Amino acid sequence: MAQVVVTTERTLNVGPDQMLAALGDYTGVRSRILTEHFSEYEVREGGQGEGTVVHWKLAATSKRVRDCLFTVSAPGKDQLVERDANSSMVTTWTVFPSGDTSRVQVTTTWDGAGGIGGFFERTFAPKGLRRIYDAQLEKLEAELGT
Repeated sequence: MAQVVVTTERTLNVGPDQMLAALGDYTGVRSRILTEHFSEYEVREGGQGEGTVVHWKLAATSKRVRDCLFTVSAPGKDQLVERDANSSMVTTWTVFPSGDTSRVQVTTTWDGAGGIGGFFERTFAPKGLRRIYDAQLEKLEAELGT
């Protein structure tokens, strides 16, 4: 079983404090930047950054749907980490400040399957998930008016 890693990033014309506030706003901004791949989105506890518990279903493909229950932590001042209680999936949102702009990096890891199924997962899942995150970052940029 190999770990699968997916990373994408985007630079936005938003300061780091505003960017971190937006990424940590699970009751507002985060719910508005979801793509059609997400359903049943529900904030179950908190709603602002660390301590938030949020549920959604992620349809990476029409046949592959994950039921996710994430708990959010903030291990660093520029990071939010979402750990799924239902799997080994961990998504880290990191903001790299650069003057009045922010580079946002999204990295998701999980323990992949073994065998031939694992080969296909490691080959195709990162591309699909990267497209989903790129679309979310595009919506984030529009949401923040940059």
